[in-house]
Amino acid sequence: MPNSIVEIKKKLDERIGEHVLVKAQAGRKRITTHHGILSKTYPAVFVIHLNDEQGTLDRVSYSYTDLLTRNISIVFDEAE
Repeated sequence: MPNSIVEIKKKLDERIGEHVLVKAQAGRKRITTHHGILSKTYPAVFVIHLNDEQGTLDRVSYSYTDLLTRNISIVFDEAE
């Protein structure tokens, strides 16, 4: 991933509509994994619509600083 928030936002703007796998820190020794589609980017956050059938969540948002500080990781599905 790039080293600044502006670069991260530009990279995500180019990939809107693509399938992603998001791994996020959910507390002490807990990691959540979500499959979804990168739907929108805003000046401070980006939104992912989820494909999970585990709960009532249909979308989740993260800040660009989460990527910069490596609290979350994003992998784009090239096969889809």
